[in-house]
Amino acid sequence: MNNTILFEAISNTIRALEITEISEDRKAILKPLIDYLNDKIKTNKSIRLNFICTHNSRRSHLSQIWAQTMAAYYDVSNVSCYSGGTEATAMFPKVGEILNNQGFKISKLSEESNPVYSIKFSGNEPAIIAFSKQFSDEFNPASEFAAIMTCSSADKGCPMVFGSDKRITITYEDPKKSDGTPQQTETYFNRSLQIATEMKYVFSNLR
Repeated sequence: MNNTILFEAISNTIRALEITEISEDRKAILKPLIDYLNDKIKTNKSIRLNFICTHNSRRSHLSQIWAQTMAAYYDVSNVSCYSGGTEATAMFPKVGEILNNQGFKISKLSEESNPVYSIKFSGNEPAIIAFSKQFSDEFNPASEFAAIMTCSSADKGCPMVFGSDKRITITYEDPKKSDGTPQQTETYFNRSLQIATEMKYVFSNLR
């Protein structure tokens, strides 16, 4: 399937994901991303995906990390995944906790109010550098990328993403609603698995 050796716990998580449980409605929502990726592959062009949410704190990071991981798992080359927000805040700590529990190796590289994290899915691949930033931050691509809107408020409040060659809406319910409740860990875990499952579906359907 692939030449990249992922950490065993992550590989086990991916193998257990049931893409057959994705509804037809969600498959239709995911199809534009599949088409975009296939077009880039067919023309042998680099693939840049910028996952955008309001605060770049939860859903956009989960989407970025799982998309990059699935690209490696399915040996899709020349894929670079990014994330950003309409404003910068910080990656919510529960996101890192959940990803750590699912097998990622996470290191905190700085201690400011908006920490920088190193997130690894493989011992041999570069770490994903995660921190909250605006989608137009210089850390992110300036042109020839897909802008993937992961929350409805960013989708409505950000009508133009300059430099993108495709805008795709794939929204997820915000796990923030569970913060401070007994359901918080379960809610974040399930949202991560939902995003992972859908990114598995996307990358497993590339030609």
